[in-house]
Amino acid sequence: MWALGQAPSVAGAQELLPPGGGVFTGLTGGSYGAFSSEVGKHPAVNGVFVTWGRTFESAFGEAHYNHARLMLHISTAQGYGAPEQITPRAIAQGNGDGYLLSLSRQIAHSGEPLYIRLFPEMDQANNAYCAFNNDGSSRGSSHSTANFKRAWRRAVLVLRGGPVAAIDSRLHALGLPPVRGVAISGVLPRLPVAFLWVPQSEGSPDTHANSPGAYYPGNAYVDWVGTDFYSLYPNFRGLQNLYSAYPGKPFVFGEWALWNGDDAGWVKELFSFISSHRRVRMALYNQGERANGPFRLSRYPNARAEIRRLIASPRFLAYAPEWGRR
Repeated sequence: MWALGQAPSVAGAQELLPPGGGVFTGLTGGSYGAFSSEVGKHPAVNGVFVTWGRTFESAFGEAHYNHARLMLHISTAQGYGAPEQITPRAIAQGNGDGYLLSLSRQIAHSGEPLYIRLFPEMDQANNAYCAFNNDGSSRGSSHSTANFKRAWRRAVLVLRGGPVAAIDSRLHALGLPPVRGVAISGVLPRLPVAFLWVPQSEGSPDTHANSPGAYYPGNAYVDWVGTDFYSLYPNFRGLQNLYSAYPGKPFVFGEWALWNGDDAGWVKELFSFISSHRRVRMALYNQGERANGPFRLSRYPNARAEIRRLIASPRFLAYAPEWGRR
């Protein structure tokens, strides 16, 4: 493992890419042991949903226990319809800096690389940080796409670390206030983190103003692009369009899962997409937290068998390099 706060110096360090042309397997929710047994491979990445302003320490412990690299899915509300903890504009203006600084300290303390999937599915109106309501009406300037992008850029600058004076200078150039709670003479730890921008492939509502690209904060602030993909919504056309729109970035399935049907054909098509699109480098199955939830593979024996067959390929990696083969 890397020393505390020390970013890796290998090729692809900022992206934290899997070695070679490999694809990191991954799992969000549920039992690691049961899933590994079902698909025949240990997931290399452990995804955990966390809420802005709330504790995140247990997520680090969970990933470490599972011998996996951690991915934090960071939202500003604990699920659809839950109270919003902070607005995009408030984050952009520095009101959430305390949370970012505490997360920075925790990452440095862990000494392990981390993926941050910030504000997942931002073009989905059910998420608090979306700029629009389901009917397409605006949620106002506090949730505008402009303030979303400012919030994203601020979070990335703080968590990537470095001399505070340099961070403040870059924030000033973006029209944003300096980092709160640290001296300008200070230095924030440079961390082994990669930032994943993961919208829906088409907005909900599906309008030009709420399209994925309206939320893109710029290449300098994004390490991976990707989307979520479920068998209930097999939009391969939208998937291809999103993949093609960002040719310089590795691609991630932040979530994928069977949903409402034992569809082995969909599994074959998805794995065929991964095989033929070499920038796909990570895919996390979203098993959900409930043992009887709709994404559990125990519901889908034919699809599960197909996943087990396809994921056996050596291109799908069971462990990140810092964990080796256990």
